[in-house]
Amino acid sequence: MELFQLYQEDIYRISYAYVKNQDDALDVVQEVAYRSFKKIDTLKSPKYFKTWLIKIAITCSIDLINKNKKVIQLDSIDQELMGSRDEDTSLSITLKGLLDQLNEDEKSIVILKSYQGYTFKEIAALLNMPLGTAKTLFYRALHKLRKDFKEADMCE
Repeated sequence: MELFQLYQEDIYRISYAYVKNQDDALDVVQEVAYRSFKKIDTLKSPKYFKTWLIKIAITCSIDLINKNKKVIQLDSIDQELMGSRDEDTSLSITLKGLLDQLNEDEKSIVILKSYQGYTFKEIAALLNMPLGTAKTLFYRALHKLRKDFKEADMCE
């Protein structure tokens, strides 16, 4: 229980990046706690506990999105995810909207790399993909984001 609490905030941030509202993110945290306690015997090595929890959080978040299939309003800005309080609100909304244009793997990699600070090696392990694939998807996602950002006429 104490070990889970060490990573609860990370799980919340990852979940919030996907589900985009506090209540659903908290539901995901609870679901991750439940699944992790129920399936702790499937953890192969204790040193990968955090990685294992993050993987469960991503899966639970995607499951919730697919279950709800609801339209998410972008009227609230996630300061933790998008940066400082002084940041331009319309830019934050634009970035969140652009992230939503990516497929699930691309979105996961961008969030894990850019917002959570994971290495490509850690991301590849989390998402069960080769290291080269993780890098390729990340740079492809960045290219898409730049292209979409320029098309939105937000960049010079």
